[in-house]
Amino acid sequence: MAKAEGKSYKFDGESKIDTTVLETIGYDGEEQSIEYTTNEFSSVCPFSGLPDFAKVTIKYIPAGKIVELKSLKYYFISFRNVGIYQEKATDRIFKDIYSLLKPKYMMAETIYNTRGGIDSKCFIEKGKK
Repeated sequence: MAKAEGKSYKFDGESKIDTTVLETIGYDGEEQSIEYTTNEFSSVCPFSGLPDFAKVTIKYIPAGKIVELKSLKYYFISFRNVGIYQEKATDRIFKDIYSLLKPKYMMAETIYNTRGGIDSKCFIEKGKK
């Protein structure tokens, strides 16, 4: 009998996701597409209590402001101990950043590390490219 069977670690709820760290910078330049990518995103599967690791990509066309990158990193770090399903994490990232920037167009994508032989990719977009 495996000792790890049924083992679960405590994790935090979504209330620990810290949107207050997010900051913006004014932008009045030419219309452009901006893309941010990190391979360092992690959260916790609320079913198993095990960590989920993902590549996160955010693309957007600004409408007057851009996100300050250090604040975006702190925002992503706040997910680290949060129990949240992959699809909900993607939805939450999209809604939080979209609400912050109100861009002309935005896309959020998460590509999670393979789990149980299944690859998971979540994608949300809104607006006109």
